[in-house]
Amino acid sequence: MNSSTTQGNALTNYISKKKLLIIFAATTLCLSACQKDLLKTDPYGSLGSTNMWSTDNLTDLGVNGVYQALRLNINSGGASGREMYQFDRFVTSQGRDADDLLLGNATTGNGNFSAVWQELYEGIHRANDALLNITAKSPSAANKKARLTAEVKYLRAYFYFRLNQLYKGVPIYLTPVTVAQTILPRATEEEVWKQVLSDLSEVINEGELPNRYTKGNANYGRITKSAAYALRGKVYLYTKQWELALADFQKVGDLGHNLFPNYANLFTEANEQADEMIFSIQNLPIEGFGSTTQFMLGTRSAFGSNWNTYNVHNDLVDNYDNLDGSKFNWDKVIPGYSTMDVRKREVFFLRNNLTETEIRNSSNRGLDMSLYLPTGNEERIKQAYANRDPRLKANVITPYSEFLGRIIEGSERIFTSRWPHRNESGPQYDLTTDTRTFFYYLHRKFVYPGGAPIPSRTAGGIDFPLIRYGDVVLMEAEALAELNRLPEAVAKVNTIRSRAGVGTLVAGSNVQLTKEGVTTRIRQERRAELANEGISYFDELRWKTLKETIFYTGSGIKQIWGAVVIPYVWSGDELYTWAIPRVERERNTSLTQNPGWQD
Repeated sequence: MNSSTTQGNALTNYISKKKLLIIFAATTLCLSACQKDLLKTDPYGSLGSTNMWSTDNLTDLGVNGVYQALRLNINSGGASGREMYQFDRFVTSQGRDADDLLLGNATTGNGNFSAVWQELYEGIHRANDALLNITAKSPSAANKKARLTAEVKYLRAYFYFRLNQLYKGVPIYLTPVTVAQTILPRATEEEVWKQVLSDLSEVINEGELPNRYTKGNANYGRITKSAAYALRGKVYLYTKQWELALADFQKVGDLGHNLFPNYANLFTEANEQADEMIFSIQNLPIEGFGSTTQFMLGTRSAFGSNWNTYNVHNDLVDNYDNLDGSKFNWDKVIPGYSTMDVRKREVFFLRNNLTETEIRNSSNRGLDMSLYLPTGNEERIKQAYANRDPRLKANVITPYSEFLGRIIEGSERIFTSRWPHRNESGPQYDLTTDTRTFFYYLHRKFVYPGGAPIPSRTAGGIDFPLIRYGDVVLMEAEALAELNRLPEAVAKVNTIRSRAGVGTLVAGSNVQLTKEGVTTRIRQERRAELANEGISYFDELRWKTLKETIFYTGSGIKQIWGAVVIPYVWSGDELYTWAIPRVERERNTSLTQNPGWQD
């Protein structure tokens, strides 16, 4: 059986489950690869623009080409894709290698700046082409065209929302790009927000758009009013219109979204259409239509022999409270830990029953081996991760915890994260990474355990949430705090903590009932709840807290005990706003540069 037949059979098997993505798949058979030059005015597909919208079916394909822009550069063959979770490498994750933004030497020629700009404008180009041609050429029924128009306007708003989060003011194109438009200057940040709000309000007011789709609906994955309310509310947070934000977030709950009972089980293929999910990138376990989380976050012991390109930062792990809701403190586990030389803390993470060679090597690294417990070292350090917020275990592989993995071409095995690493094979089965000469925290979230039913490490089938109700609840809490409705804000946070199974916030105990105290706890909660979902980095930009939370003295890529492998360098406040890409300023000389960046 050839590969195309295999993919065809797989597509057929999933038709009843994810019809929207099947149309995406069909669309890519008709459409060429995404164009990378915003100034191109050709249609984005191999079909000419005259024919593209000439039938009801081709109209569906054209609109789904706009949806497919959400997947641009989710690379199926390498580590260069930009799925949303990868942005967390700037905050709660840490790359195996440091990015230029973290090293303090980013320039306007940085590849991230230009690639993200081009990908988001490609989505806008597709949306504008669709909006024109749905009206001008499509023979579809009027009610269907009204619904599709609303979906496309939402997508255009989403792409502009992303651009404005990063670049804070970009050119606004509302019609297909022509040569005459290629010199449009930047709109202000406020003007872009105004345009996003206008599009989202029109989406919400469209009577043909449903409030939401429930699990199993053939249209699940398409835009709904609940998605529009959620995104508009987030924009209102950016524009500090707290009452309007609060009203939109409350509307999302009124439309039937709620928290899934089990946090850890939410991020699975079985529950990807739970009522908590509002808008997600649709993934299938088929090459070119799946996620790359396995490749980027998994280990050599996870199915597919992965790279663990991104690991979990120590600060996120320490952010998780004790199970009773009190703040975690290393000194309660190991007295004097916080004041020790960070390099010498390694002794507490060594495995039981070290060999003579391993003991000698440890001593040569300057470790005080009198602190080592030959037959109890593992048990002692495991206490640091016991009785903690259950989201820690759900999101992170901690020292001496287990992972259900699989040896390549072999059967499932239980692997254990140990230090120093010895061998992946039995009888102990050490968890093996690409970074095994260092000891890092590793991701669990979006890593497929055992012999998961995916064809490869770059074809994960779990949908990736762009907006979910847990995020909305915490944004609602944030708006309430800004309005000084502090007890209500704490109550919202406690709905999230109760679902997680961790002790709730109690005024005067683990939260101070002041605006600053409640806001601090909300931010901590967002980091814990939304880890690895591509949200935390944008939060830090919005709050302008990067310098204090990420670039503090002694920060960087760290081993588990805190030893810095590569230090982070704060280059200046320009890091809160991305540079306008040099290549775009060369193409369009009317584009002004953001403060602090020099071409």
